[in-house]
Amino acid sequence: MRVLLAQPRGFCAGVVRAIDIVERSLARFGAPVYVRHEIVHNAHVVETLKRKGAVFVEELSEIPDGAVTIFSAHGVARSVVEEAAARNLPVLDATCPLVAKVHVQGKRYAARGRTLVLIGHAGHPEVDGTLGQVDAPVHLVSSAEEVERLDLPAETPVAYITQTTLSVDDTRGIIAALRARFPDLEGPDVSDICYATQNRQVAVRELCAQVDLLLVVGSRNSSNSNRLREIGEEQGVPSHLIGNGGELDPRWLEGVSTVGLTAGASAPEELVLDVLAALRRHGTSHGEVEVAAMAGIQENIEFRLPAELRTPSSTTLAQPAE
Repeated sequence: MRVLLAQPRGFCAGVVRAIDIVERSLARFGAPVYVRHEIVHNAHVVETLKRKGAVFVEELSEIPDGAVTIFSAHGVARSVVEEAAARNLPVLDATCPLVAKVHVQGKRYAARGRTLVLIGHAGHPEVDGTLGQVDAPVHLVSSAEEVERLDLPAETPVAYITQTTLSVDDTRGIIAALRARFPDLEGPDVSDICYATQNRQVAVRELCAQVDLLLVVGSRNSSNSNRLREIGEEQGVPSHLIGNGGELDPRWLEGVSTVGLTAGASAPEELVLDVLAALRRHGTSHGEVEVAAMAGIQENIEFRLPAELRTPSSTTLAQPAE
């Protein structure tokens, strides 16, 4: 049996930065530090950080006065920022810089008087944060059909922004529907779409042309991991999302000669290795398991840490400004 590894796969720069913020905060300020929402959508990462002293909460009201507070990579609404400032909580913001860029774009479009449309999935933390960052009505759509149902005149000046875990391919049809309905339409350049989402989806499409089975390593609540599995199914390849090697079902390997293996942007490489080990255990009936990596994009992007963690060691954080 042959295992073909997608390239790129796993952690993106925004996830690396977010996890690094939690780990450095623990090292500098000591446990516990409090993280609003899961820092990234991966159960293994969250449990590892819990063991080191991170406490994950959904509301700021769960955080004691004066405790170091970290906002997750998905971003938060302005109301959360204001609540933290009102309580004088010392905050480190782990919002992915690409998510923060979407916030800035949305505010600029709204300030210019354009009606804003957000392409994304209702209920996702990133979408909730973006909706709460713009001081104007925002219309959320997730399909071309929902564009047709927008209660807006055709002559309305419209601008769109997108959830970062959607790729150019995911949004192309929705943007085309917006353009067909609203001649006066603006939106970010294609180059502003999250590089990690796009690169991983392109790699999976290429991978699926060479494999009999696709395994995507990631958590159930990871939007980008679920999308990778969906792409495999769209390509006609049996596809499964698994959290680790223990979730591998040997029945999936029946009649399979080549397995494609990738990981969502919030899944660490150690989980990929765990799945590889499981494939070796269960794949003995297929003979020796050969592992090869696809040629693909080599990502070398790094995002800077917050200034508070770049400066010489200190045991205090500045209070956030409203």
